[in-house]
Amino acid sequence: MGISDLIASFLQESLELSEDGVLEVQRSDLAQRFNCVPSQINYVMSTRFSPERGYIVESRRGGNGYIRITRVRVDRQTLLMHVINTLGNRVDLPSARAILANLVQSGALDEVLGRSLLAAVSDKALISVPRELRDSVRADIMKQVLILQV
Repeated sequence: MGISDLIASFLQESLELSEDGVLEVQRSDLAQRFNCVPSQINYVMSTRFSPERGYIVESRRGGNGYIRITRVRVDRQTLLMHVINTLGNRVDLPSARAILANLVQSGALDEVLGRSLLAAVSDKALISVPRELRDSVRADIMKQVLILQV
């Protein structure tokens, strides 16, 4: 398990233990605890605790800087509409994988549909689409399938 996984696991466990679904931590304390540079903490925040994964992250830098992570709990339809509206015109495969994993984990998508949609937007399925257009086609496919689920 890498350092990013350890930090993410620690934060996830701490968040689950919080009574109100909000965790506030000092960036410097985390960096010291895991013996890493603060930019490693920033990396974990941007890749593991993004809105697509169901989190709101607020950050204040400086001497008394903090990170506040809030787990967003919304109903299925609201979550699907949020994802549809934030997909944009392009989505790369790692982002598609993360979005679909979050939708399945939250119960907004059935696991079989999530896996099927991931297969449909994979580079293997889009092999006949020119590489520079795949992210656009991937976004279009995901939007259309997700719209049907609302």
